[in-house]
Amino acid sequence: MTQQTGDPTAQVELADSLAMAFLVVLERLSPIERAVFLLRDVFEYDYDEIAQMVGKSPANCRQILRRSRQHITSQRPRFPVSRQQQEQVADQFLEAYTQGNLQDLLLLLAKDVTFWSDGGGQVTAALKPLQGAMKVARFFLAIRRKWLITPVAQVVEVNGQPGIVIMAEGCVQSVMTFEIVDGCIQSIYTMRNPEKLQQFTDALSATPRDRRKSVNIKSFRLHIKTS
Repeated sequence: MTQQTGDPTAQVELADSLAMAFLVVLERLSPIERAVFLLRDVFEYDYDEIAQMVGKSPANCRQILRRSRQHITSQRPRFPVSRQQQEQVADQFLEAYTQGNLQDLLLLLAKDVTFWSDGGGQVTAALKPLQGAMKVARFFLAIRRKWLITPVAQVVEVNGQPGIVIMAEGCVQSVMTFEIVDGCIQSIYTMRNPEKLQQFTDALSATPRDRRKSVNIKSFRLHIKTS
C-alpha cells in the first residue's frame, strides 16, 4: 500500500495549493476522471485502493487515469510564460481596467478568453462562465461603473502567480488570477466569496504596504459552474 499522510488537514492544504488554472482544468474532466486523477497523482493512492473507492476495476482505473492525463496535457499552454511576462500582463490589465480602456483590454485578451467567478452565493458574480474578448471586457467595464466607492487595486501573488486584488473601505472585494497563453490572457479566475476573501484581507492588513506585492495566499479554490 502506498504510504498516506495521516493528517486530513494536510491533504486539504495540498489540494488547496493547486493553482486556480489547474483547478478549472480539473472541472472540465468527468467526475470519475477527476476522482481517479486526484487520488492517484495528488494523494498517491495505489490502483487497488482507488478501485474500491470509485467502484471500478484496477485496470479500468489505469485507463481512466491515462485519459485524464491526456485531457490535462492537451489544455496546457504550448509555450511557457515567464514570471516577468505574467507580471507585465497583470500590470497592463490592471491599468486598462482602472482607466476603463476597452481597446487596451481587448488587446490583452485572447479572442476566446473565458471568465470564471465564484461569489459563493453571497455576492454578485457571473452565474456561468463568460466567453469572448468583447463580452468579458464589457463585463469588467460594467463592474467598474457600478463601484460606489473608488476601489484600490494592486498586483499581488496568488497561488504562486501574479494576480490582482481589489479593495474598498479596507476590505478585499475580489481577487483575480490569470492563465496566459502565447502572450494573451486565455482565462480569468475571480474570487468574490466573502468567506474565502477574509483571510486575504487579514493577510494584507498584517503586511506593510511596501511589501504587499509579495503576499501569497494559497488556499483559494474556485467553485466553478460549467453548465
